Amino acid sequence: MDIKLVFQDAAGLATPLLAVLAVDIAIGKDAEPLIALLTTSSAITNAAAAVIASGEFKSGLGDQLLLHKPNGLKAERLLIVGLGKAKNLSVDEVRKGAGAAIRAAKPRGVRQMAIAFPEDHALSDEHLDNLPCTLLCRALVEGAVISERDWDTYKSDRKDSSLENLTVVSPTTEESTTKEIQLGFEEGRIVGEAQNFARVLVNEPSNVLTPTELGKRAKAMCTEMGLKCEVYSTAKLEDLKMGAFMAVAKGSAQPPALVVMTYEPKGEKGNTPQSGGPVIGLVGKGITFDTGGISLKPADGMEKMKYDMAGAAAMIGAMRAIAQLKPAVKVIGILCSAENMPSGTAYKPGDIVTAMSGKTIEIMNTDAEGRLVLADGLHYAKTLGCTHLINAATLTGACVVALGMINAGVFSNNEDAYERFERSLRVSGEKFWRLPCTDDYKDQIKSQIADIMNTGGSRWGGAISAAMFLKEFAEDTPWVHLDIAGCAWNEEVKPWHPKGPSGIAVRSILEWVRTYSA
Repeated sequence: MDIKLVFQDAAGLATPLLAVLAVDIAIGKDAEPLIALLTTSSAITNAAAAVIASGEFKSGLGDQLLLHKPNGLKAERLLIVGLGKAKNLSVDEVRKGAGAAIRAAKPRGVRQMAIAFPEDHALSDEHLDNLPCTLLCRALVEGAVISERDWDTYKSDRKDSSLENLTVVSPTTEESTTKEIQLGFEEGRIVGEAQNFARVLVNEPSNVLTPTELGKRAKAMCTEMGLKCEVYSTAKLEDLKMGAFMAVAKGSAQPPALVVMTYEPKGEKGNTPQSGGPVIGLVGKGITFDTGGISLKPADGMEKMKYDMAGAAAMIGAMRAIAQLKPAVKVIGILCSAENMPSGTAYKPGDIVTAMSGKTIEIMNTDAEGRLVLADGLHYAKTLGCTHLINAATLTGACVVALGMINAGVFSNNEDAYERFERSLRVSGEKFWRLPCTDDYKDQIKSQIADIMNTGGSRWGGAISAAMFLKEFAEDTPWVHLDIAGCAWNEEVKPWHPKGPSGIAVRSILEWVRTYSA
């Protein structure tokens, strides 16, 4: 999709479809909806006045109303998209509203459209403080880029319904404001495309996206974006004594892949290692298919286990955006990729494996493999000089039981690192909920015959015991753990996205990294 930004009156733009966002500004619990279009164009407001006055349109999040041949506009159609109540307006609603506009156009055969930059005259200062125009435009563009993708890649009769051209149109002419909007536009395009890059990887079947292929695609991305990338396999894991990672990998005929992507900021200015600044480590779980190993999963739903590399995909997407947005902080991305398969060479419950750090691990369940590969990945990141760590993984079903498919789980051993992540969510709009990771839970992973077990001693608090396991390898290094198992795959069709890979965590990881930039 070709996307561009123009500064002119949207009413005078000739386009097959013009979308405008709307909010309900009614005050009070029982008040009738009072709909306001987010535009300063009187021509657009007048064109929609009759239907708005009729009460037909309620402006719930994702609600849509299509008008043909709107009076006074050069657009052939006017699409009004609701964002919900103005008092609840956030960056997330703007992103979803833009997505809903794009997805409404696609099945109607529209290949070119425009969306009006949401002017804010109908909102109070309280709302405007949370939505500066740079962030507003970024969210708008991200929502459009993310929503445009469909996931029928392998259908032989696939019909291309792609939107070819999108124009974001703003009437603003003040130079300082246009620069801010332009900045948001560019960031939104970069971040949206990075998230889509991750989603493409997650959507691939495991017979296509093997660990080796994941490494190839990561390297190709790095070459395109000017990042350094090294891809290793079995020999390197053996040299590094990554016993936990190797235990998982040895059950498969497919060799593992250890991928190291490096972004080095130019020069010595800013918060760089040369100036004593941090080195950020991004560690992703890349299990390209997870059968559960000897502790075999039930057959029902196992086909979804191709998405067990969504944590690694999030790191690839984040590194893609980092390469283009160029924060002044060094970042190292590490992917630990393997298949978890049952075979005569597979690791077994009761085995003792030794991680790269030297810790011994009693294997209680081979379906708790993600934490094993991450254990070696986190330790390896520290040996490469990383001073702050974040990992992402579709780690536990227990986290899905706890939080459902709306919030992903976040854990941390450091309040500053967590506060920075919480701050990043105000920009990313993604939903994470903090769960405890305190030493009260440490006894759950104590082993009688090794240093630790790879699962807790009971079924209770499974997401926490997994986090406690990873904490053993992060040790005192500031660390954030993202358990994205419930949110990495959209199970329901929404007005702003289809069923399929979500690309969750790309935006939040990027913003967390940027908090360490000068």
